[in-house]
Amino acid sequence: MAGKTNHDYHILPPSPWPLIGSLSAVALTGGGVMWMNDYAGGSFVFLLGLMGVLATMFLWWRDVIAEAHAGDHTPVVQLHLRYGMILFIASEVMFFVAWFWAFFDAALFPSSVEAIGGTYPPAGQEVIDPFGYPLLNTLILLCSGTTITWAHHSLIHGNRDGLKKGLLATIVLGLIFTAIQAYEYAHAPFAFSNINGGNIYTATFYMATGFHGFHVIVGTIFLVICYLRAQKGHFTPKQHFGFEAAAWYWHFVDVVWLFLFVAVYVWGSWGAPIH
Repeated sequence: MAGKTNHDYHILPPSPWPLIGSLSAVALTGGGVMWMNDYAGGSFVFLLGLMGVLATMFLWWRDVIAEAHAGDHTPVVQLHLRYGMILFIASEVMFFVAWFWAFFDAALFPSSVEAIGGTYPPAGQEVIDPFGYPLLNTLILLCSGTTITWAHHSLIHGNRDGLKKGLLATIVLGLIFTAIQAYEYAHAPFAFSNINGGNIYTATFYMATGFHGFHVIVGTIFLVICYLRAQKGHFTPKQHFGFEAAAWYWHFVDVVWLFLFVAVYVWGSWGAPIH
């Protein structure tokens, strides 16, 4: 009776991962700065920090999955996990707000940016045709939103086959999106190296679309883990927060791309020569 709990909350046991993760993050960022400034050992410190961060992510999430299977994720705990994921996505929204702010500041007030000659896009700036590969990628992400929703509804209704097929289809679409964007970057009429050359169009384009592409890769990895867990039978109709978090993240990635396509690709290229 002394060890019996009379509440629905999960009291976490002592864990080394917060401390190890923090030290690894410091090594990752510090090593990166050292590496970029040609300090001796900077690359080693960076790689050591990177390995520490990746190991912390894997082992910490392994513990969370074990806690779920042990019955520690009560309805109250699951609710709070959802709150945490919502706040994380909100922080990601603000991250992209920064890039959209930079884009709209230059696009709406080009006269304030002397380097681009008072016009946006800058005079003579060749741009990517928004109705080529960008439109194709838009359709791919919209389709992926339907496949992940199919997987979610299949899980809720106990259809494990539909869950696996929906996840697999979403993963394939995510990989296709990444491959097309890589091809687009390789054949773009402006180089990534120009982001430090004073060209605000190139800088905002690559930073906004590039970070979105990074989020697509992270989301795809997220879905691959969910697919592997689905193969092991981890998710149930009443307990599947890991999958739900991945689905929310993927929908966030979809919505951000729609804004990027309309603003950066379509409106941002208005009146400029198409590549």
